[in-house]
Amino acid sequence: MSDESVVSTKVGGAPPGRQHGLSLISLIFIGVIAIVLLTIGFKVVPSLVEYLAIDRAVQKIKNEGSTVREIRTAFDRYATIDDIKSISSKDLDITKDNDGVVISYAYAYSVPLTDSVHLVIDYTGSTRDRRGKAP
Repeated sequence: MSDESVVSTKVGGAPPGRQHGLSLISLIFIGVIAIVLLTIGFKVVPSLVEYLAIDRAVQKIKNEGSTVREIRTAFDRYATIDDIKSISSKDLDITKDNDGVVISYAYAYSVPLTDSVHLVIDYTGSTRDRRGKAP
């Protein structure tokens, strides 16, 4: 094999001396973007975990009581166990429907990104959304 054929097969047909890949500046830029996205993600995950705990609690208490007071007391028990702080039992909208009790809730969660910049996430849920699912 000659030297020319070795060079052309190493580079994949590109002219000799041409390099492929990321430069140091573009690698740093991509790293900074990744760090910013991961930081935001780590700040948002606790709010998502709490939303899932609220949703689980609301689905469980739907059949635990027949009066508004019993349902609110049951939610307070689950809120204490799951460390739910974003809403309380007073924030639940409890109504009667033909099929039974419907529990709805809505709240906003603010995630501070910097001193003057906040990410606000609106969470809503209802037991009416899950008619086809078994409790």
